[in-house]
Amino acid sequence: MTGRIRRHVIVTGRVQGVGFRFHTADEANRLGVAGWVRNLPDGTVEAEFEGAAAVVEQMLAWVRIGPPSAEVTGVQIDDAEPGRESSSRRSRLEFRIR
Repeated sequence: MTGRIRRHVIVTGRVQGVGFRFHTADEANRLGVAGWVRNLPDGTVEAEFEGAAAVVEQMLAWVRIGPPSAEVTGVQIDDAEPGRESSSRRSRLEFRIR
C-alpha cells in the first residue's frame, strides 16, 4: 500500500436526504478512490477515502462542495491508516455505501 493515504471525514450541513452518499460513491468510483460513506444519526455524513494522495485530495475538494442538492457547511478531516479496504481476493480497492 505504499504511496496510499486514507482520510476520515465528517460532513455537516444539509447532507442527508439529498443523495449525498450516492453522489459521493459515484465521484469516488470515477476517481478510483476506495472507502465508504454513511449517514449518521445526528444528520451528518461520515466517510473514509483511500488512494493515491492526488486523487484523495480531489475527493476531499469535491466533498467540501458536494452535489448540487446539498449544502455543505463544514468538513472535518482526519488522517486514518491506509489498507483497511483491501482484500486478498481482489486486486483493486472499492468504495461502498453503508
